[in-house]
Amino acid sequence: MSTQPVVQTSGLTRRYREVTAVQDVDLALEPGRIHGLLGRNGAGKTTLMQLLTGQDRPTSGQVRLFGEDPYENPDVLARTCFVAEGQTYPDAYRVCHVIAAARLLHPRWDEAFARHLLAEYDLPLGRRVRKLSRGMRSALGVVVGLASRAELTLFDEPYLGLDAVARQLFYDRLLGDFAEHPRTVVLSTHLIDEVADLLEHVVLVDHGQVLVDADADELRAGAVVISGPSAVVAEVVNGRRVLHCEQMAGLARVTVRTRAADDVRTQARTAGLTVEPLSLQQLVIRTTQAGGCAKPAGSELTPSAHHEQEVSR
Repeated sequence: MSTQPVVQTSGLTRRYREVTAVQDVDLALEPGRIHGLLGRNGAGKTTLMQLLTGQDRPTSGQVRLFGEDPYENPDVLARTCFVAEGQTYPDAYRVCHVIAAARLLHPRWDEAFARHLLAEYDLPLGRRVRKLSRGMRSALGVVVGLASRAELTLFDEPYLGLDAVARQLFYDRLLGDFAEHPRTVVLSTHLIDEVADLLEHVVLVDHGQVLVDADADELRAGAVVISGPSAVVAEVVNGRRVLHCEQMAGLARVTVRTRAADDVRTQARTAGLTVEPLSLQQLVIRTTQAGGCAKPAGSELTPSAHHEQEVSR
């Protein structure tokens, strides 16, 4: 497998009149990994994926898939599968028509795998797509995305409407098939805790800008929650980037950024403080929300005013 980035963007920007949906995005997604494109609703994830798959043109900057411009490029698009949230089909289309179209569009299509997935999700081939429930339409998108085995597969919130069991089936089948048939996968989602264990690399988008572009393991180790007496916590976290803090009755609970060489965990434990890991979902929440301390006046703790700009890239 090539070591060149499958997806590469430079200064990628998309404006719609007065709204800037994507701004100055620089990305390089390595092949053979599962990437998470994370962010709140309206953060710009869908617009970014549309730009990556040639469904829209950037206002400025450039995007390259497999080293080429994807816009109206059949060779690149044949190597790509984009499963969009709320995908629409012609009114007359039945499930079998969607499968037949996907079979023609994707050279690496696996018919046996598709049939197996259709059976697992109990999708009737003869039913019109517009008669399917929202969950069944989402399951149909999952079938197409997985069975395409496209070199680059992008899922944009494909499992909305699926119940917990059906979503877990998707995660299990994705991970199992990825292990046997490696390719580059991009998962755009706000169900971060559910997919956290699948992700090898994380891109966090907020207001159209990339706040985080890092390996998932590095990111998970990059923040901790420290709690205990306010004065002691303030002394330990002094000079570090504080993402969030809460104080009440002389006690503080602080989310602080850290690095591999930082001994803040040891210092905190030595000082008798409690140290807890931070989930990927909580890290995303703390990174994208406005910093603030719920605290009485005169407290020593203050979150970094520049925490959003200082997040690792």
